[in-house]
Amino acid sequence: MPEIRLPDGSTKRFPAPVTAAEIAAALGAGLQRAALAAEIDGRPVDLSHRIEHDAAVRILTRRDPEGLEIIRHSTAHLLAQAVKRLYPAAQVTIGPVIEDGFYYDFHYPPGFNQDDLAALEAEMQRLVKAALPVEREVLGRDDAVRLFRDLGENYKAEIITAIPTGEAISLYRQGEFVDLCRGPHVPDTGRLGAFKLMRVAGAYWRGDSRNEMLQRIYGTAFADKKALTEHLERLAEAEKRDHRRLGRQLDLFHMQEEAPGMVFWHPPGWTLWRLVEQFMRRVYRAGGYQEVRCPQILDVSLWRRSGHWDNYQENMFFTQSENREYAVKPMNCPGHVQIYNHTLRSYRELPLRYGEFGSCHRNEPSGALHGLMRVRAFTQDDGHIFCMPEQIASEVAAFHRQAIAVYAAFGFADVAVKLALRPEKRLGDDAVWDKAEQALREALAGCGVSCEELPGEGAFYGPKIEYHLRDSLGRPWQLGTMQVDFMMPDRLGAAYVAEDNTRPVPVMLHRAIVGSMERFIGILIEHHGGDLPAWLAPCQVRVMNITDSQADYVREVVADLRARGMRAAADLRNEKIGYKIREAALARIPWLLIAGEREKAHGDVAVRRRGGQDLGAMPFAECTALLAAECAAPSFEPDQESHPSLQ
Repeated sequence: MPEIRLPDGSTKRFPAPVTAAEIAAALGAGLQRAALAAEIDGRPVDLSHRIEHDAAVRILTRRDPEGLEIIRHSTAHLLAQAVKRLYPAAQVTIGPVIEDGFYYDFHYPPGFNQDDLAALEAEMQRLVKAALPVEREVLGRDDAVRLFRDLGENYKAEIITAIPTGEAISLYRQGEFVDLCRGPHVPDTGRLGAFKLMRVAGAYWRGDSRNEMLQRIYGTAFADKKALTEHLERLAEAEKRDHRRLGRQLDLFHMQEEAPGMVFWHPPGWTLWRLVEQFMRRVYRAGGYQEVRCPQILDVSLWRRSGHWDNYQENMFFTQSENREYAVKPMNCPGHVQIYNHTLRSYRELPLRYGEFGSCHRNEPSGALHGLMRVRAFTQDDGHIFCMPEQIASEVAAFHRQAIAVYAAFGFADVAVKLALRPEKRLGDDAVWDKAEQALREALAGCGVSCEELPGEGAFYGPKIEYHLRDSLGRPWQLGTMQVDFMMPDRLGAAYVAEDNTRPVPVMLHRAIVGSMERFIGILIEHHGGDLPAWLAPCQVRVMNITDSQADYVREVVADLRARGMRAAADLRNEKIGYKIREAALARIPWLLIAGEREKAHGDVAVRRRGGQDLGAMPFAECTALLAAECAAPSFEPDQESHPSLQ
């Protein structure tokens, strides 16, 4: 008589072994209809799973995140069945769940194209209408290999040979189709239907470029049609906001094959880049940082001592000169330690804060490059703090205040804080990592910040606090970091004279708020959809005439605005004013000033705000006051706790 413990704390006894489906039925007809799978003592299982002992049971429906994952995985199988029906020569390989959907890889030398997806979707919908039962079975290793070889599915047979001996080999059947899978799955194909096949791509078998190329079909699936529609609408909006598209439209930057992963900044884009840099430079000063500059290439001996050679060399570029090997720096921290080490330091100097807009290069795989979001050459708002252990908490707190204020200034209000813990490949022993991780936990607790912990995602030299921002489309982006490092200063010989005249090693805190400037600008463009706040717009004001007789007046207005520190430009082309206004709107100019004969005679301008808002004519002096307030960059006050002398 198994006793079943339910999520609400209640229990239910059954007179004999019971399936998860029978438990759902006993709990009500509504749950029976909605049930997709179950969790038994925290382990996901099919509804057909038989329970013979006391257990904690949770019935999973499409409303549960776990239920949605099961829907997506089952839809991947549905796609594979549709492919086998329409293209019998195709071999199936793997089809995992990914964020917002799934993909399935096939060996099919003729290849698929985008036009094939409509027919596949139609076949998938026919399979949904058929409501084919999805049934699990377990086979021995030899029988499973024989089954798939007989079916001509050599990739599945190869996967089975890699499964550890003793592990159950489970298969799922739906109609004529059989697939190797751990499960669980929906009980029948009729539970599916809210899906869309998105695109076709290439992928190497097992991700190895030495293996054969496979055909990958990406899809998305949701709990219901409404959620799917909302997702597709978000994707359409994201495509409109794509920073690569807007970069071309707004003449910000371009990239080309001769410099993969490296950016050619055009004048408007470089203006934007410098505006972000200048703001972050004020942040440096407000936080008590001293700006430094380090060489681009350093002898590999330094990278060996720092630990990068053993843990990061596959991501580095190298060069040689006069029989010496150098590395192009992938990060700035070893150089900052060299500046720290240049003279003997006292505990009275600590904390010592260095900041650098350091240009770095990382040898990212060509297939991973993506506009400004993933590049090989980038600049960081990089900083390093050398401090004593007892100063960690106050430095982390000051950084946290800074980071939140910066994100707010750029228009990001939804910020989550996470703590990335020791990775498998790392420097140092567990005692040092215990100390470093606990230091960050205590520092965050002192800030009143609760955070999610991410096991295995820290840097090789230390754990880190991560700042994850959500943009206007709800997409998460990981930006700022604060990392505590007990190891690199020691490896590179850093020390300070303590009050008792000993020579302890300082703690090194690695910090960045926006991280890669290039990536941050890409995120910023997409977050605002190209309509950058006026203080960040490369051109804040465009002034235009109606006829040639106002040209000199427009030049005077532009000169006055520039003298007041605004980025203004004149449009004196011999074009109709409606055309000029439309072009300025496409260029996302925040403010348009129009001068006709009447405005010229009275010293006025007609004012339009981006988005089509017409403010009418007003005296130019009144207009300048409005523009000055709208176009000014946010102020950033010194952190009083970081500058005791200011208190």
